[in-house]
Amino acid sequence: MSAVLNTVYNNYLTAYSPRQLTKYDTHKKSELRSVYNSIIKLNKDAPWYLPTTSKDTQYYAVDVKENARELHNSIAQLGGLEQDGMFRKKSAYSTNNDIAEVTYIGSEASSAASPEFDLEVRTLATPQENLGYFLPDLATTLAPDTYSFDIAVNDMNYEFQFNINEGDTNRQIMERLSRLINNADIGIRAEVAESDSRYALRLTSDATGILNGRPYHFRVSDDHTSKTSGVVDNMGLNYISHSADNASFLINGEERSSSSNHFTVGKLFDVQIKAVSPEDKPVHIGLKTDTESITDNINQLVGSYNNFIRAASSYLNTQSRSRQLVREFSSIASLYGNSLESMGMHLEDDGMLSVNDERLRQTAAASGNDLSAFSVLKDFSSSLLHKSDQVSLNPMDYVDKKIVAYKNPGHNFISPYTTSAYSGMMFNSYC
Repeated sequence: MSAVLNTVYNNYLTAYSPRQLTKYDTHKKSELRSVYNSIIKLNKDAPWYLPTTSKDTQYYAVDVKENARELHNSIAQLGGLEQDGMFRKKSAYSTNNDIAEVTYIGSEASSAASPEFDLEVRTLATPQENLGYFLPDLATTLAPDTYSFDIAVNDMNYEFQFNINEGDTNRQIMERLSRLINNADIGIRAEVAESDSRYALRLTSDATGILNGRPYHFRVSDDHTSKTSGVVDNMGLNYISHSADNASFLINGEERSSSSNHFTVGKLFDVQIKAVSPEDKPVHIGLKTDTESITDNINQLVGSYNNFIRAASSYLNTQSRSRQLVREFSSIASLYGNSLESMGMHLEDDGMLSVNDERLRQTAAASGNDLSAFSVLKDFSSSLLHKSDQVSLNPMDYVDKKIVAYKNPGHNFISPYTTSAYSGMMFNSYC
């Protein structure tokens, strides 16, 4: 059963939620209890309806929940969970975003010192690469049979089985193996490399750097596999052409290293390095002015709102109730329309918000450090936060479904998992 749950969870993360997790995705017991109680209250008098069996509808329901969760987290990162914290988040800058991009992750209290530093990137963290033999596009020398080989990734071992038929060429087999490995989504990317009309299978790890002193991220073998062996030696799949290596960089002249190109500095900056620095030309990283930070925060809020509207609108032609979802969120923006307009934000006909950057900067500059001028935006953010929580709690409310019967008011049984029907959708065809 644990293997089934692991498969379901990995499928969920890759198919439905390929988004970065944040600290707002962890919850206390009291918060989980509050969610459970809200579900019970919501379902107390909810009608019974037929289960949804359409694959497209199931994907839509999970996607609605995930987009609502992402909107919630985006507002939370701007300080929307605290009474007076909205838009007080500092913004960081990098003098060369082609070398390093940076985000400030410190608290308001820790930002008083205005930290800054110089970053010089010497090498980037690299993945492990296995490159097999370059073979001609001729019939393989392997006899027709069912073959298998194993790929060990971290503490997991995956077996791949495939057939070789009479007349199959080396290139056909490599393309088949490439699809097989990529579809498994085990953290290894496979592709067929070509050189002088000869072909080789290249395997590259998603992970970079050296972890726990281990010299490899994955190993390929068929020494103890269940089917016929021989393909690993025939194609050279176990040859490590490029070992994984750590990133090397200097912070204020002090040498540092990281197994990833994405790391934090002093629990204040989230850094993504992208290229090696030119010689003796470090990137300077620091905090933006209050006016620039406020402008960035507002643009992030508008961008998150637009991303949600855009995602919901993508289902308008296939899911009839998605129109209601778009209408409810755009109605929230319409409620504050005149005030948003005065600050440089305009509500478009499709429900999205456009921003006049110049007017927004003027408003932010005129306010100084007094955020009372943005009280309307705080109310707008609170309304979005409340609505996103509602959608996340019950995404099935925006699914077209057939009602079977209404409950007898005051004489019914609580069904706390009705709104969580989407969670069962992820287990379809697994159990």
